[in-house]
Amino acid sequence: MRMVFRWFGEGNDTVSLSHIKQIPGVEGIVWALHDVPAGEEWPMEKILEVRGQAAKYGLHLDVVESVNVHEDIKLGRPTRDRYIQNYIATIEKLAKVGVKVICYNFMPVFDWARTELHKKMDDGSTALFFEKSRIDGIDPFKLVEDINRNSTLTMPGWEPERLAHLTSLFEAYKGVSAEDLWEHLAYFLKAVVPVAERCGIQMAIHPDDPPWPIFGLPRIITGQESLRRLLGIVDSPSNGITLCSGSFGANPENDIIAMIHEFHERIPFAHIRNVRVYDNGDFIETSHRTQDGTVDIAGIVKAYHDHGFTGYARPDHGRHLWDEECRPGYGLYDRALGIMYLWGLWDALERVEPIHRKEGAV
Repeated sequence: MRMVFRWFGEGNDTVSLSHIKQIPGVEGIVWALHDVPAGEEWPMEKILEVRGQAAKYGLHLDVVESVNVHEDIKLGRPTRDRYIQNYIATIEKLAKVGVKVICYNFMPVFDWARTELHKKMDDGSTALFFEKSRIDGIDPFKLVEDINRNSTLTMPGWEPERLAHLTSLFEAYKGVSAEDLWEHLAYFLKAVVPVAERCGIQMAIHPDDPPWPIFGLPRIITGQESLRRLLGIVDSPSNGITLCSGSFGANPENDIIAMIHEFHERIPFAHIRNVRVYDNGDFIETSHRTQDGTVDIAGIVKAYHDHGFTGYARPDHGRHLWDEECRPGYGLYDRALGIMYLWGLWDALERVEPIHRKEGAV
């Protein structure tokens, strides 16, 4: 398991690279050019700038999250070919700086949804919260207002240039079914995966968050069966999965451990986080500790270890602790605590059965 840490860039993150470097076992950053609009080709000079920043601290750039997919591709519009060519050009540039994994998603309009960014927990910390009854009745424009209120930091998946066209986007998605979205995803993958394979890069789709339709918009990467279908579109090691335990874990019917056992060869990137799901469908993001949520984090880490996982992993959303002022879900303290919990589980498993012994090494 190769530990990495999501970083949003200089001037766009309260966490510094010097902080990240001090977290035990972290070897690289998970990054993106968040100021480049979806669909545009990434400028090489900006890519090299981030590489230089990370190199000062001995951190690699192996994992990008995300090269966002333009809505015209998801909608299957005639203009999609231009945006796909830009995507391909970006893949080729990223390969030149050593990128190994590109995380992306295929969610219409919103990359993720929560109804509250700072829900107070019993211990005094706050966390991202999803209230099912509220999302069923809230105006999406009100949700956008709540998400972006008083924020000086970009919110991934809620970029202003995308949300400025919210009315027209909702209109465009009227009549777009889940099957339509699958067809548009297949078109995209058949164009980009061969390029990624040639460049030595693995495309790794992130599941829908939450893994069910919201606001009448289709969601298709929601569980084990959808992952089977995805991997069958292009049978290539470069067509892979970002297995997010928090996103899939919001639906208790998802067996994440079974997913790891079935798809481990096609999981280059793991998001490991916990959520507590309530009987009414609400969920809140908790610490990474198994006992604090509904997701069996210890079992998930064991499943990865059982298969000798050598891919990349990062702690995902954390709580907001000790009065830290940070991007919601992306502070330093709880994610660093999460890493140490994950390493504790991993190191204990290594004491019992080291991976090199499983591989037959002496």
